[in-house]
Amino acid sequence: MKGQMATDTKEKLMTAAIELMAAKGYKGVSTKEIAAAAQVSEMTLFRHFGSKQNLLDQAVERYHYSVEMERIFAEQIVWELRADLLMMSRMYHEIMERNSKLFLIVLKDDDLLAIREKAQKHPRKLLELLTQYFQIMQEKNKLVATDAEAQAITFMWMNYGAFMTHLYGAETITNVTRQRFMESSIDLFVKALTP
Repeated sequence: MKGQMATDTKEKLMTAAIELMAAKGYKGVSTKEIAAAAQVSEMTLFRHFGSKQNLLDQAVERYHYSVEMERIFAEQIVWELRADLLMMSRMYHEIMERNSKLFLIVLKDDDLLAIREKAQKHPRKLLELLTQYFQIMQEKNKLVATDAEAQAITFMWMNYGAFMTHLYGAETITNVTRQRFMESSIDLFVKALTP
């Protein structure tokens, strides 16, 4: 019970920090404000995290996508290129959308460079998972001979670009919905890579 209370308190503090920092910026928020928004004392924040930067660092670790993507790759792959890529793309956008405030906080503030660099392990893990997926698909003769890592990074950059464009107002550029983008781009992958 005590462990669950500590976890709940940490979650409340991370959520409060993300909301406040998204609105005011990392530098614009004090630990006192974060604690008050989470309805705990500032001492509780320090007991759990030690500092505002460590709180944000742990939030990035907790809410980034690599753990969720590992589970998805382990449990939801059906070894059918179109279905798998569509599922991966949907999950990527769902996770990134859910964590967009946290993403913007870390991206906007140059004082958070260390956290940003540490967060690079998440795209590295996704690249590894996708590369392995493309390699196995080749072994199963369900994919043409290709550079698996190049295809994996192309897929990632394509989806990252779509996410960033959406984040900064894609509707001012195009009427193409995210769903239409995913289906169209995956159709290109499938046509190009299917034997």
